[in-house]
Amino acid sequence: MMRILALETSTEYCSVALWQDGNVVNRCELVGQRHSELLIGILDSLLHEAGVKLTELDGIAFGAGPGSFTGVRIACGVTQGLALGADLPVVGVCTLQALAQAAGHDKVIAALDARMGEIYHAVYEKRAGSWVTVCEPNLCLPQQAPQVQGSGWFGTGSGFAMYGAVLGNRYAGQIFGSDIQAVPQASAIAEFAAPLFAAGQGMDAAQAMPFYLRDKVALKTSER
Repeated sequence: MMRILALETSTEYCSVALWQDGNVVNRCELVGQRHSELLIGILDSLLHEAGVKLTELDGIAFGAGPGSFTGVRIACGVTQGLALGADLPVVGVCTLQALAQAAGHDKVIAALDARMGEIYHAVYEKRAGSWVTVCEPNLCLPQQAPQVQGSGWFGTGSGFAMYGAVLGNRYAGQIFGSDIQAVPQASAIAEFAAPLFAAGQGMDAAQAMPFYLRDKVALKTSER
């Protein structure tokens, strides 16, 4: 049996999932900025209830970003610590890819609110059962979001909650629906990472790195 632990803390939610041969148990709590206080407790509780020890896992996956600068670092750091201690491989998964994985549709425009009037944006399409990146993750103004070809697209993520009208206009006639409440979930992180672990593509924990699209994390007083 393959077992994968997944962590996702890039938003105000803290999510942990245990994947066991396709069966996923997911915990998700709204924690604000308290990820560092609560993550280990949620993780320990999940593993204890499942009767699984850390050393019995085949790998640990984490939401690598983009997202909250601090949140992404927490997921990466905790993953590294656990994996190094248990000698496990790791896989970092883009949070926008996780949104697409959980969307339930084959043509997905993923957008997360990036603050400062911008969004984290990517476009994915599932072809022959595998995700293809149509537009690489990027940081942009919603009114300048990269265009897509054709119709039948589904929008997902907090970017559509914050800038629904702008993005709706940008993709007029191309989007048939959206999920504005969707947030990256550890369950989707695990589902996406499972075939990578199965193919031996997990990396050494020391090589795990957050995925940032923005170096600047706050506006100066003069810019507000």
